Amino acid sequence: MKSPELIIFDVDGVLVDVRESFDRTILAVVRQCTGRRVARGEIQRWRSRSGFNDDWALSYVWIRQLGGRVRFADVKRLCNGLYWGRNGDGFVCRERWLLPRAVLRRLARRAELAIFTGRTRRELRCALQRFGVEEFFACTVTQDDVRRRKPDPEGLRRILRGRRPDAALYLGDNVDDALAARAAGVPFLGVLPRNSVARRLRGAKLRRLGALALLGHVAELESWLDRE
Repeated sequence: MKSPELIIFDVDGVLVDVRESFDRTILAVVRQCTGRRVARGEIQRWRSRSGFNDDWALSYVWIRQLGGRVRFADVKRLCNGLYWGRNGDGFVCRERWLLPRAVLRRLARRAELAIFTGRTRRELRCALQRFGVEEFFACTVTQDDVRRRKPDPEGLRRILRGRRPDAALYLGDNVDDALAARAAGVPFLGVLPRNSVARRLRGAKLRRLGALALLGHVAELESWLDRE
């Protein structure tokens, strides 16, 4: 493809490492509600299915499948309690930013940057402010900004604002990201660590859904664009 005018990023697993935040929250809530320890790798199996981009929904359905009797509202409350902690000292503190600032700055010089994420507005704002990268993103769309969540392409279309879809590029790591991109007509790049469970489970699926390539790390985007 030609150099995109607009580069749109998913957040979790692409810009931010959430293995010790959202993933740990899911494991803890499932154990708390069922009394059972579940394997971290199973989270990737859930995320390899459409409809589980939302960790609250993932946790709720998993708990119910294991026989736990709990309301969705209670799962959401437990997840938020563990993630945020009492004063922002929860698992959120364990997140890591993945895209080096120098690379981010160079990307911002070659294209407009945006975010389309399943995070809430509060969760996204916290991450961007904590890592000091708000200035690089011209537009951000969260689950609070759309009526229909991924895999619906509403969020991507809001970011496009009438621009040609093929002038943009969307980077994501799960099936719903790829489905949203395909529905919006936006070229898609998968981001899945090499030799990871996520890549083994989802790599071929993302390819079938139209991924132009699978990057092992978001920082590889720069060299991929140069090759193209």
